[in-house]
Amino acid sequence: MSEETIEVLTAAGRPYRANRAKFAAMRTALLAVLPDDAPGITVAEAKAALLPALDPVLFPDGAKAGWWIKAVQLDHEARGLILRGKGSPVRLYKV
Repeated sequence: MSEETIEVLTAAGRPYRANRAKFAAMRTALLAVLPDDAPGITVAEAKAALLPALDPVLFPDGAKAGWWIKAVQLDHEARGLILRGKGSPVRLYKV
């Protein structure tokens, strides 16, 4: 694994490689907007809240932000750092 990539986990707990800088930037942005308590906020609400804080070099015009939110979400759920609230739509909060 190069220094440019990081090993992240899928929902099944399997590792895959992702861009370290983009993952770290999205992790910081997502954790900054997620509440500490259930029921949490929807993924759409999280995306709307974090888009203005994203590095425009890494995410020009928010490009691929949804994919990176999901990557951080799944990794952090697998690690027990983010939980889903009950019901639908999916709502996320920090542990």
